Amino acid sequence: MTGLLYLIPVALLLGGIGLAAFLWALRSGQFDDLDGAAHRILFDDEDERPLGPKEDD
Repeated sequence: MTGLLYLIPVALLLGGIGLAAFLWALRSGQFDDLDGAAHRILFDDEDERPLGPKEDD
């Protein structure tokens, strides 16, 4: 029974830390663009074709 006297405040403290971390992530914009990272991995920004002579040369 005395264990509950320690476990309840520890659980409340951990829950408060989790809630504070969630609110910090929400305010810093971590959840603003949920699809952007998933789409960016599909597209290459660089052109990987080798540089060779042009067809009209």
